[in-house]
Order: sequence, then structure tokens, then C-alpha cells
Amino acid sequence: MNFEPETIIGILGAVLSSLSFLPQVIKIWKTKSADDLSMPTIVLLAANAATWLTYGYIKDAMPLAITNALMLTMLLVIIFFKIKFKPKEL
Repeated sequence: MNFEPETIIGILGAVLSSLSFLPQVIKIWKTKSADDLSMPTIVLLAANAATWLTYGYIKDAMPLAITNALMLTMLLVIIFFKIKFKPKEL
């Protein structure tokens, strides 16, 4: 892998933007609730991240691939929590 300054900046940006989902994951975990989140939106975001991850891998664009791998992981965790913490029907 190429570790020129622009690659390092790209990877740092990738990690920071991907970690932007972490506070939401932590909040869902603590409150045991994801009621306010739209499942269709989360699924579309996950599909988007999967597509960009694939593109980044094909193009050997590691910052792009890393960003979307992390984002996809966070989104899959959110989807899991959304299903796990679904309110009970009355």
C-alpha cells in the first residue's frame, strides 16, 4: 500500500467519517431503543456503503474501501439493534 501524504489523509478521513456512526450505535446500545430510526433509510445506507466498498476494492482505492467497510459494519450493527430492540406488540 502507498503511504504518501494524500493516502494517509484519505485513510484518516475514512476512519473519522466512518466513526460518525459510533455515537448512534452507543446510544442505541445504552437506551436499548432504535425506534426513532427509519429501517428503510438504514438499509439504503447499508446498500450504499456495500456498493462503494465494492467499488473501492475493485479500483484499489483503500481509503474508499476502508471508509465503507467501517460504515457498513456500523450500519449492520444498527440494523441488528433495530431488530433486537424492537418494541413488543401489545
